[in-house]
Amino acid sequence: MTLQPLALQPTTRHAMVIRRYYSAPATEKARKASGPLKGVTILDLSRVLAAPFCTQILADYGADIIKVEAVGKGDDTRHWLLPGEQAKWKKDVGPMSTYFSSINRNKRSLTLDLKHPKGKEILMRLARGADVLVENFKPGTMDRLGLGYDKLKEQNPGLIYASVSGYGTTGPYARRGGYDPIAGAEAGLLHLTGERNGPPVRPGLGMVDMATGLYIHGAILAALHARARDGIGQRVDASLFETQISLLTSVGLSWLNLGAEAERWGCQHPSIAPYDAFQTKDLYLVCGATNDAQFADLCKLIGLDSLAIDERFSTNPKRVENRDELGPLFNAVFKTKTTAEWIEVFTGSGLPFAPINNMERTFAHPQTQARDMVAEMPLGSAVSGKFRLIGPAVKFSETAPSIRSEPPRLGQHTSDVLAELGMDAGEVEALKQEGVV
Repeated sequence: MTLQPLALQPTTRHAMVIRRYYSAPATEKARKASGPLKGVTILDLSRVLAAPFCTQILADYGADIIKVEAVGKGDDTRHWLLPGEQAKWKKDVGPMSTYFSSINRNKRSLTLDLKHPKGKEILMRLARGADVLVENFKPGTMDRLGLGYDKLKEQNPGLIYASVSGYGTTGPYARRGGYDPIAGAEAGLLHLTGERNGPPVRPGLGMVDMATGLYIHGAILAALHARARDGIGQRVDASLFETQISLLTSVGLSWLNLGAEAERWGCQHPSIAPYDAFQTKDLYLVCGATNDAQFADLCKLIGLDSLAIDERFSTNPKRVENRDELGPLFNAVFKTKTTAEWIEVFTGSGLPFAPINNMERTFAHPQTQARDMVAEMPLGSAVSGKFRLIGPAVKFSETAPSIRSEPPRLGQHTSDVLAELGMDAGEVEALKQEGVV
């Protein structure tokens, strides 16, 4: 069976997409329901966290995400279940997990063997009609498959080809695999994270992965804008290592310009004091003073008025220098009340403060509810028939992001996507029998 090329030429198709992307829909209702990226098609060949997090954001904004997964296996995170989690999923839905579900809603799943000649041909046809392709294989993998950027841009000059890797596509470490804690270690994050004078500690979330996803999502939008202006696509190349280097910000510049080595500070701030998590009678409260006026207000609020006129603490540089003397004085006071009592004291003060909340208190927070940060939707894969998801973080006044579809079952949309390429049911079945899809 020979797959026929798409009849629509890439340049024509992209001109249509650009007009849809930048032209107002016919009605206000249509404009508000479409999402800002309605009409943009993205091939998502990525797995695990960084790039899928990126494409979920773009999906929430209205893009059509076709998630291309390995036949029979799918994204690795489909198999990453917590103890006891398996019982939450129906037995006949294939591999599924809350981890996978957290970063793969609003996507369509197509299974495809990219090593098979027919699988490559299908991917090529899809790329001809796509606006963006996102992949996070080791650099060189897509080229070896005959599906690298240079090959695909011959077929589709308007394609935005986004790559995410551990170290980028050039340099002596380009061929190494990419993992969040490895990038965090090698690019300085773990050196910064942990208690003072204690061992390094990994953050509780994959912060380097997710920050890379945020970087590449912004880069994709910038490349779409450049294509609308200039008429051509391009490759955008992000890495976990470079992301973490860029996140060093002031700490990095202190080393580059002052030779000041970074230290671990726990919950304290390296250049502001006091700023810490203070233990209360029952939990912890984070608070501090970012300037001298706030320090005076804070001292008065908690009954340590005399500290505001103490020469050791009269300015922020002096407080930083004498933090080891200042900290115990604050610690002793905060242990005299519960966190709830301190919140009542601080409320209305204008000072920065917050309790350290666990997951229960975080998701019960009134601001979480007010800003629609939790959404519940029907989910056929779940035994309960429903599922709760974290809502989009950014709000739009005119083209609101939305949660339109559940995290897909493995290969759930294979037949639909192939039908959009003009294949009938017999052709699709033949490809399944060959293991291509």
